[in-house]
Amino acid sequence: MKAFWMFIRLLLFNTFITAVFVGQTETIPSTPPRPHVSKLTIDAQNVTVLRLRPGFVSSVRLPEEVSSVVLGNTQEFKAEHSEAEPRLVFLKPLTSKSSETNALITTKSGHEIPLHLVSNGKTGGGDVDFFLDYERPHSFMIPSTESSFAVGETRSVNSATPSVTEKSEGVPGLQQQLLNQTRTSISQWTGKQLQVAVGRVSEDGDHMTVAFSVLNNSDAAVELLPPQLRLSGPLKQKNGSKIKAEPVPIDEYSMTPQRLAPGARADGVVAFERPSFKESSEQLLLQIAQAEQVDRPVLVPISFTAPIARTQ
Repeated sequence: MKAFWMFIRLLLFNTFITAVFVGQTETIPSTPPRPHVSKLTIDAQNVTVLRLRPGFVSSVRLPEEVSSVVLGNTQEFKAEHSEAEPRLVFLKPLTSKSSETNALITTKSGHEIPLHLVSNGKTGGGDVDFFLDYERPHSFMIPSTESSFAVGETRSVNSATPSVTEKSEGVPGLQQQLLNQTRTSISQWTGKQLQVAVGRVSEDGDHMTVAFSVLNNSDAAVELLPPQLRLSGPLKQKNGSKIKAEPVPIDEYSMTPQRLAPGARADGVVAFERPSFKESSEQLLLQIAQAEQVDRPVLVPISFTAPIARTQ
């Protein structure tokens, strides 16, 4: 009988040791991830895959202040943005299971950064993007050449030599078109406090240039964002009609100073490759917005083909 109880005690002891060992092995941390740091150029046409992992935060840095961050799935992912770090966005998964969603970051100048967030859950190892560092598109950078015009100076549009913010890298005649636009009298404007008018439209094959003017018709100074183009039209769906807006890339542009006092005018020229075709219900639109009202742009239709001068 004594031997029987000794056997029971040994059995219970072995069971206890096994349970402790199993519990310890379950708490052993998994294989650490392989961290990645990447530098990318902003491109709204491409979606960047951001690899996440529970227990880690991934950071995205933009070249300018962030205006908004939108997540497709707020139940399984979290995005954080602080005014103390206006150029940073922090992303992390909230669940330990495998999941994915999309995100869209918008900057104050109107750049859009689409992301595809992917989390593999508790899987050990693997690649994790710790830091993404975005830079501006090269076509929007200001070249540092001695022959470039002054930046940020405001002059009257009646001046014979207007101050120009140089964004051009080689479109023939772009600066001459800008100078011609500053000398053009505008009688019809689109918009209320911020008014826009389209000037001369010219083309060389599928490459087009469009001159335009902007008038600050408000009582306060405004700062203009870079011009944008989009192809817009109705989109029919089962639950009703919506408006689709596809961005049209701008190759180069030039503008007079973009900070306008009340009653002041700015002029500009954009160069781009026109889409090869469009639907009859679609319009090619020039989009102009001010920095503090990026969600309320002025949209002005542009001729899809440049007018042909009549010959005598």
